[in-house]
Amino acid sequence: MPFDLGELVRQAQALQGELRRKQEELARREVVGQAGAGLVTATVSGRGELLRLAIDPAVDLADRKLVEDLVVAAVNAALSRAQELQRQELSGLAGGLPLGNLFGGGS
Repeated sequence: MPFDLGELVRQAQALQGELRRKQEELARREVVGQAGAGLVTATVSGRGELLRLAIDPAVDLADRKLVEDLVVAAVNAALSRAQELQRQELSGLAGGLPLGNLFGGGS
């Protein structure tokens, strides 16, 4: 059977369109990460963009190091969940190829 470059291009365009649709869908999804038993909550989009950060009034804001540590932990937890969501949503498109760096995440 001869190689059909036109068919290959059509398949690549269809895959590109599906990838774009999935990326748009991920941008609309939100995931949450928490630290300090919920004292700090970070919300990120499925693409890994920080959307909101909430700090419980019980947190002693005078303890700057504690606040910084809680914020970093909550954001990292949310980003980890966003990366997992990306893997789940995009794994079928990749045909088994790793997509860990598709949005700048490591994997």
